[in-house]
Amino acid sequence: MWLTAAAARRERGASEVPDAAAAGAAPPALIAPASPSSRPSSYDLPSLFRDVVFAPIHAAVQFWITSDLGRLVDGVINAVFGSYVIGNGSPGTAEDPDGGAAGWLLGDGGAGWNSTEDGHAGGDGGAAGLLGVGGAGGSGGVGAAGGDGGTGGRLLGIGGAGGRGGAGADGGAGGDAAALVLGIGGRGGDGGDGAQGGRGGNGGDGAAFLGSGGDGGDAGLSGIGGASTGLPALGGAGGTAGALGTHGDVGRSGRIVDGPASAGTAGSLSPVSTTGTWLTNSDGQVVILHGLNEVYKVAPYEPSASGFAADDAAFLAANGFTVVRLGIIWSAIEPEPGVYNTAYLASIDQTVQTLAEHGIYTIIDMHQDNYSEEFQGEGAPLWASDGGGRPNPSNGFPGNYFTNPAEQHAWDVFWDNAAAADGLGLQDHVTQTWQQVAAYFSGNTDIIGYEVINEPFSGSSWPADVLGSRFFGHQQLTPFYNQVIAAIRSVDSVTPVWIEPGNPAISEIPTVLGLPVRLGTIDDPNTVLSYHGYSGGIPVIGGFIVGRLASASRQYANRHDMPVFLTEFGATNDTSVITTEMRAGDRIRAGWVEWAYSGVGDVTGSPEVEWLVRDPAAAPVGDNVNAATLTTLAEPYAQTISGTPVSYAFADGTYDLTYSTERADGSGRFEPGARTYVSVPDLAFPDGYVVTVSGGQVVSAPDARILVIASGAAADTVHVVVSAAPAGG
Repeated sequence: MWLTAAAARRERGASEVPDAAAAGAAPPALIAPASPSSRPSSYDLPSLFRDVVFAPIHAAVQFWITSDLGRLVDGVINAVFGSYVIGNGSPGTAEDPDGGAAGWLLGDGGAGWNSTEDGHAGGDGGAAGLLGVGGAGGSGGVGAAGGDGGTGGRLLGIGGAGGRGGAGADGGAGGDAAALVLGIGGRGGDGGDGAQGGRGGNGGDGAAFLGSGGDGGDAGLSGIGGASTGLPALGGAGGTAGALGTHGDVGRSGRIVDGPASAGTAGSLSPVSTTGTWLTNSDGQVVILHGLNEVYKVAPYEPSASGFAADDAAFLAANGFTVVRLGIIWSAIEPEPGVYNTAYLASIDQTVQTLAEHGIYTIIDMHQDNYSEEFQGEGAPLWASDGGGRPNPSNGFPGNYFTNPAEQHAWDVFWDNAAAADGLGLQDHVTQTWQQVAAYFSGNTDIIGYEVINEPFSGSSWPADVLGSRFFGHQQLTPFYNQVIAAIRSVDSVTPVWIEPGNPAISEIPTVLGLPVRLGTIDDPNTVLSYHGYSGGIPVIGGFIVGRLASASRQYANRHDMPVFLTEFGATNDTSVITTEMRAGDRIRAGWVEWAYSGVGDVTGSPEVEWLVRDPAAAPVGDNVNAATLTTLAEPYAQTISGTPVSYAFADGTYDLTYSTERADGSGRFEPGARTYVSVPDLAFPDGYVVTVSGGQVVSAPDARILVIASGAAADTVHVVVSAAPAGG
């Protein structure tokens, strides 16, 4: 009700008040209404405080300011103090586009001028007083940006909405909330439609304590009035949250009327997507994948530079592995702000194709450790590595996370979406980088996932995270994931997006102590939870640690109806540790990739002990292969199941699989005779194997490396046991 009343207030001219531009003037609208396509904001504590406390006070103040008596009294007060104490800011004009500031005590900022001239931006909204709402930014003229919303009141207030961009131009940013008590950021302005649509404006940041961020504006459409030469425009980022508030939602991405085709290589493997809590292929069969990580952490950051090539892919396939988590590095993709290295993506594409030629899928992993090279790691470009002039000691990995003030500052400004040198936020840059990557690989079915970021760290707030705070996971990391996913979906609607909880350095202890995975709700149904399951090699309790990590991950995935996947474990040559960690993933029926295929170039790991293959530039034979690790990892497993897994395990030389013939999507059962394929590597049963089946039958040759089971007539459940052939048999 208070918004309706406020929007109906009268405009007053500058001549009606002394000294001030317009003591009784009110902006045309306090807060620009959300566009019909916008999602409703979460109802949180700041919203409740706004409606119960701020709204009636604000309505009373505005009633007073715009009344005849109020204008008379306020004029006297302003004259006595010799400054503008109470009153609304004047609206912008063509001659003076920006809205005027409100009185420093009470009042709303003036609205920015709505440009009527081509190439002229809308005016910025004026700042509110101690209590008030920032002025709305004006809309831009053709080809010009909308104005930014004004800052909300410094005690209680709401930032002004950003103005809509003119044709093909960006929306203005929502006003920040600088309030000491309550402050909600303004909504970003929508981008304008055009040959190249405008980007939505970012939402304003919430106040530090009782504050919520404004929602980002929606992007404009491209291909309107001319052919588009770029990617779809992106919605604005939501504003940051205060300690007791909620992060703003990302705006809706635009689209191109006739979008560009993918530059990448079309895939040769069957597509894999998500169906509820399972990965499935196009026939509806559940797909389980085992494999290795391959991340080259030094320039040029291309796995092929380490020597990883076709002989490595053939070696993996021969031992039953079907997936590689392949690292890409932000600094290699975007070496300068807004400059993208397509030659690097072409190199990655070639490795993806090489793997696919051997039946191996790829997870594209945007990898980082210690944020960037600036802090003895890899990941962000140097231009995005702001240490804030703080000490930058070399305490290694993971020591720098906890002890390096410069690195912690770099993370802090990243999560604040601080502007890079070109004025675009750091998170916005990563988002655009992911859009470039997804556009390049869109349509490539050899890729089964885009993993947004490896082991994200919270920065200087890490002690609170270790003690169980939800803020980082729910109000920083989850909104970032939603922003990146929106960008990916603007160019690729089908490839699953993989997300991780916070860095194990801050998430393992709370999870082991019984807290749930600290992530919020992801705004996309085609996502996978990626988790890391390191036990630290701790005797006795190592199994408990990885068991808790696995069960908490499965619980989150089940609640949010998504698959779960163990994307890192191992990093050691101790096969008892590898076995313990791997079994924890098996118990929750998760696929896995072990760390790592090779330690070459691993500047933040344990390259001397983590490798399966010592040097990818040499053939994977003889002492270039860790035979004990290979024997441990090359376990039997069902790769494709015509049904839904109930349980599976490989222990004491026996593989035991039970699956229901029920389809993963719940649409019924697979027909009798439907086939399930089980990888049985030679290393698992070097002298052959025997199979016992109930509810089905073996239809493959004896001792085949791929065991094929056909379900029996009217079978609801199939039980398969594979064990070593008896000696002399």
